[in-house]
Amino acid sequence: MQCTELEWLFSAIKLLYFSHVINNLARRTKKVGIVGKYGTRYGSSLRKIIKKIEVSQHSKFTCNFCGKDSMKRQAVGIWACKKCHKVVAGGAWTYSTSAAATVRSAVRRLREMKEA
Repeated sequence: MQCTELEWLFSAIKLLYFSHVINNLARRTKKVGIVGKYGTRYGSSLRKIIKKIEVSQHSKFTCNFCGKDSMKRQAVGIWACKKCHKVVAGGAWTYSTSAAATVRSAVRRLREMKEA
């Protein structure tokens, strides 16, 4: 091998190494996500439960009025659409709870029975 080929080989190896290092610097957490702020405290099973709750409460939901993905939580049980500016009462952590879905289906069924 000539000197220039060796230099090229070493520079290619350095480039691969440093690109790997830079990619790893950009990553923050592998599994913990939003509950990384709690560190090793409170136990893994409790942190997994809290992760599910916090991810759902910070995510955007589909607005029933305008159909856009812009329904966000303002406070406990208060959900507001950024696009159509509707404010709706919902669940504490999710836009709609399973109990609310049960009530809606019962009301719809009773309304259909009344009309028929």
